[in-house]
Amino acid sequence: MSQADDIFIAMCRDILENGTSTEGEKVRPRWADGTPAYTIKKFGVVNRYDLSKEFPILTLRRTALKSATDEILWIWQKKSNNINDLHSHIWDAWADADGSIGKAYGYQMGVKHRYKEGMMDQVDRVIYDLKNNPFSRRIMTNLYVHGDLHEMNLYPCAYSMTFNVTQGREDGGFTLNAVLNQRSQDVLAANNWNVVQYAVLVHMLAQVCGMKAGELVHVIADAHIYDRHIPLVEELIARTPYDAPKFWLNPEIHDFYAFTRNDVKVEGYVAGEQIEIPVAI
Repeated sequence: MSQADDIFIAMCRDILENGTSTEGEKVRPRWADGTPAYTIKKFGVVNRYDLSKEFPILTLRRTALKSATDEILWIWQKKSNNINDLHSHIWDAWADADGSIGKAYGYQMGVKHRYKEGMMDQVDRVIYDLKNNPFSRRIMTNLYVHGDLHEMNLYPCAYSMTFNVTQGREDGGFTLNAVLNQRSQDVLAANNWNVVQYAVLVHMLAQVCGMKAGELVHVIADAHIYDRHIPLVEELIARTPYDAPKFWLNPEIHDFYAFTRNDVKVEGYVAGEQIEIPVAI
């Protein structure tokens, strides 16, 4: 059993057995037929993934690595808020006629701020600090900008990354660790998707900054399973998982802005059959 499968199964069982139902509450999401989308949820779920030991991709069902990578690069590298810059259609429901999702996600990453070192956006600031001030406890990003929320077609779900570097006692090498904060998550549809893409991001930043990838800690304020997803989750976590595949990141890339979705792959990836997942909007 892979680490990712073990964590996912334990989390889902905990939500189903010990979670709180939102049935009867005033909820925003709706199913395609207009029915309120209720959930079973747990508050404050924390999952830890040791990227130095294993790449955290589910084997219970396949996670599309290249598509997940494409989206994280859309936000962090292209700093885009337009779906026309994506290869997938996962954001189509929140885009306007021009393809924009408003001042959300990539837009916020591209806004330049004044620092002592000059004008930089959040991504460039992270890379600068990791290279020049790696032991700083202030290396972080934030997408949840209150002044712009009214111009976002969807409030950020995964909204903050905090980076922390440790140094090996024996070899003196640097290890990059990160905390991903998420206000809300549809566990079945998005949990491993987010874990995979931010694991890729940590690997990429570590490589371009001369470090090794360490721990990714995922903090979810509201981890929920939608009512219509419950039988799907039960079927999924009853499956027999496979061994974790080996992650490959193009070792020739040392500029974060040179990475593409084709610079990642998982070798020996075996996964269970896909399942059709209805999405609440």
